[in-house]
Amino acid sequence: MLIGELARMTSVSPRLLRYYEQQGLLTSTRLPNGYRDYADDAPMIVGQIRALLDAGLPTEVIREVLPCAEGKPPRFDACPSLSALLQEVLENIEARMDKLAHHRQALTRYLDAAASASR
Repeated sequence: MLIGELARMTSVSPRLLRYYEQQGLLTSTRLPNGYRDYADDAPMIVGQIRALLDAGLPTEVIREVLPCAEGKPPRFDACPSLSALLQEVLENIEARMDKLAHHRQALTRYLDAAASASR
């Protein structure tokens, strides 16, 4: 299928589909006229990519876990190191959340101080 058809089927722009290819998440072959030709399972793969992005995984991690994914939404086969990789991503997200909570508390204190000073 051509990129326009894949874009319509998945509601993902052609530009974003090309980006997925550039990142090694999606593959196509080139037709003699230079057009990209995607396999029949490309809509499912795009759905998996979107779900994994929505889960907060960066593209470099998705590239590693995508071969273990089956179906839409993706379920995972037992791949070596998959659990460790996902655990690492989860820990990174939790660390960012902790840092954001710290920033939130600091900004709240500043706002409270500014409100008290203006009274």
